[in-house]
Amino acid sequence: MEFIEVLGILLGIITIIFGAMKGYSILIVAPIASIIVIVTNQLDFFSSLIGTENSYMTGLTGFIINFFAVFLLGSILAKYIDKSGAAQSIAQKILNKTGTKNPFSVLVALLLITAILTYGGVSLFVVVFVLIPLAKPLFKQLNIAWNLVTIPIQLGLGTFTMTMLPATPSIQNVVPTAYLGTTLTAAPLLGIIGSVVAIVFGLWYMKFTLNKSLDRGETFSDFNVEEDDEEASKVLKSNIPPFIISILPIVLLIAVILVGSILEIPNIIVIGLAVSVIASAILFHKYIPNQKEVINEGASGSIMPVFLTSSAVAFGVVITIAPGFNYISDFILNIPGDPLISLSVASALFGGITGSASGALGIVMEAFGQSYLEMGLNPDVIHRVSAIASSTITLMPHNGAVLTFLALTGLTHKNGFKYQFIAVTGANVLALIAVLITAILIY
Repeated sequence: MEFIEVLGILLGIITIIFGAMKGYSILIVAPIASIIVIVTNQLDFFSSLIGTENSYMTGLTGFIINFFAVFLLGSILAKYIDKSGAAQSIAQKILNKTGTKNPFSVLVALLLITAILTYGGVSLFVVVFVLIPLAKPLFKQLNIAWNLVTIPIQLGLGTFTMTMLPATPSIQNVVPTAYLGTTLTAAPLLGIIGSVVAIVFGLWYMKFTLNKSLDRGETFSDFNVEEDDEEASKVLKSNIPPFIISILPIVLLIAVILVGSILEIPNIIVIGLAVSVIASAILFHKYIPNQKEVINEGASGSIMPVFLTSSAVAFGVVITIAPGFNYISDFILNIPGDPLISLSVASALFGGITGSASGALGIVMEAFGQSYLEMGLNPDVIHRVSAIASSTITLMPHNGAVLTFLALTGLTHKNGFKYQFIAVTGANVLALIAVLITAILIY
């Protein structure tokens, strides 16, 4: 019976991965995978699926209750920064400063733009929509391989601004606070060390890959991606706010989070996002003819991301109540060495399984958070280590960010996946190693 119970959990996990890779929404796949776990572990069917305590549905609704405000306000803020042209203004300012004549300078500029926007709470979809039309003509003009665009943008999206930098408003940095009582600036020294390692690796890898590509004689035309001037003109705005006005809501958001975290003000991420949204409504008023439309689009755009993430967490809840999970839990918690190592393994594994760092954190915090606190680990360290570890292997072929990015760039898994996987996974793994060594020595 023990074998069947564990096998059922593994079959559920395989179902999640296979379904996602085949393009099925996790909204459909997660309940099916949960049913497999429920049946093979002989749980009460309906109470485990739609019951009011410890069920798939309570996991789904619990996550939404805790984090819907963050998704909602974040989505509205992103829409303001996108529709006003503020993101474009920031991007063009940085490109003007770094120059567009040198290929490596362009890659560094794209990394910097992405990092600033994502650290300011702008969603990855907005960042990609803004940067691709800007990057295409530059890559064509410099005649460099188009698949290199994946490196700086994915580094900016999925490494130091997502899980490492203190005060980052990413949902991956928010989730642990609900379970551990920590703040968004948890373990700042660890976050800064991880960020430095990730940035250094990212810059080296960009330079190394660019040189290799140039040595092989790869060009823009090798990837059959042509710049559509008419389409680009629809995306790029002519009337955009100045750089100072454009970046002010981002500066306000980070400032509020930093001050609020120091003062330990509850729900500071919600307060910060609200302040930033209000500032955007005022500052960008003359650049957005219809603010009602922006607010409505932002609100609607928050629904799918929160449900996708909560579905992964809900599947995790079903796993944790299954008898077979006791054996998996014992295996993870008894991994030799410092407990932070087993925490990292658990966070990384669930990140790879779900293809979602935030979903993995919801699962790990629910299943193991209390156990690690009882071991005497510092909550801030648990927060930072688990956040970084959750992102180490999430950039899998079935990851939503990968699929969206490839679709928007016109690249494929064959010519566009390798570089972004190595860049993001390498940066996150090396950062995690540096953070683990520091945490074990200091805390």
